[in-house]
Amino acid sequence: MAGEVWRAVCLVVVLEGLMLFVAPGGWKRAAEQLRSLPDPHLRAVGGIMVAMALTGLWCLRQG
Repeated sequence: MAGEVWRAVCLVVVLEGLMLFVAPGGWKRAAEQLRSLPDPHLRAVGGIMVAMALTGLWCLRQG
């Protein structure tokens, strides 16, 4: 189980690094736009993303 978690973390780091490598300007613009959003909105989006990711992981484990 711990090995799977570390593999998932590494995959996230690869994807984040790839975005910075391929489109640093777009990444900066997105970060600037996020700063202008209110905290409750960011929390809601973050919660939805977590729920979607956990649902996706659950589906992958089932099938």
